[in-house]
Amino acid sequence: MSKANFDHEARLLSGLGLCVRAGKVIFGVPMICDAMRKGGSGMPVLVLEAADTSENTHKRITDKCVFYQVKHVRLGCSGATLATALGKTSFLAAVAVTDAGMTGLVEKYL
Repeated sequence: MSKANFDHEARLLSGLGLCVRAGKVIFGVPMICDAMRKGGSGMPVLVLEAADTSENTHKRITDKCVFYQVKHVRLGCSGATLATALGKTSFLAAVAVTDAGMTGLVEKYL
C-alpha cells in the first residue's frame, strides 16, 4: 500500500471514529439490516463494508442496500483493521453511519 493510500484510509477511519463518538454508527451486519428494515431516524445513510467479508455477507449487505436505496461502499481495509480503528476488539464486517451530516466526514475520503 502506498503512503497516499495509507493516509487516505487513516483519514477515513478517523472520520468514522468521530461518527462513533457522536453515536451515529451502527455496528455489524445483523444490526444494520434490522435498522434498514425498521427505517425511521435510525435508518443508515451510508454502509461501509470490510474488504474481507464472505461472499454471502457481501451479497446480503448489497441486496439490502439496493432494496432500501442506501449508499454502500466496500472498503480496502480488513474487518480486523476496521474494528480496531473504531474501538472494537474483534472482526467487524460492516458499519453504517446514520446521520447525513456526519456522512460527509467519511465520504470525502472514499
